[in-house]
Amino acid sequence: MKPIKQTLIAASILAAFLAPAAPAFAQHAEHVVVAQAPAAAKVAETAAALRDLWVGHTFWVRNVVVDTLAGNKTAAAAAEKEVVANAKQIAAAIEPFYGKEASDKLFGLLAGHYGAVKQYLEASAAGSKSKQDAALANLTGNAGEIAKFLSGANPNLPFDTLNGLLLAHGGHHIQEIQQLQGKQYAEEAQTWGAMKKHMYVIADALAGAIAKHFPAKFS
Repeated sequence: MKPIKQTLIAASILAAFLAPAAPAFAQHAEHVVVAQAPAAAKVAETAAALRDLWVGHTFWVRNVVVDTLAGNKTAAAAAEKEVVANAKQIAAAIEPFYGKEASDKLFGLLAGHYGAVKQYLEASAAGSKSKQDAALANLTGNAGEIAKFLSGANPNLPFDTLNGLLLAHGGHHIQEIQQLQGKQYAEEAQTWGAMKKHMYVIADALAGAIAKHFPAKFS
């Protein structure tokens, strides 16, 4: 598989997500600056929390990959528990905005995402091309499902943008598995760095979109 390039994510898209809406009927420039400062701080705080959660996802999935390829079932099982716990935390992060039902839905979709990654990992370990292809199809389909769910919940999250972000993320998982299995450790280190930066893009986009959707919660 060719490396997934970060250029899939345009800077202009991030700017659109994160730009605060112009305050209506502002009477004084000073008031506008003061009003926007707390909002920007809250958006940054939310983005930082989401960054931590999404990077945690890649960290623990990577541990599962490393331990599985090393044949350490005990360590892999422990890492997998952390993957699940992390997915619950990511899903819980949207509950204050979209409710418990939406949180549960997202958790199920994230479980499907991890399931497809694990399916590809196991297929790779077994050397089964057909099972790898099936896992890739599941991973691609799941990305579309997550994008559809989130874009449906938030009008500031375009489906095509989200789908591209999630497909690139899935591609990073696949590339990482291939490189670790092939003992291409220097190359995998580069992929790991790209994965983390990509998680920042996703987290920042989500934070900005949520802030636009619920401005009162960020004022």
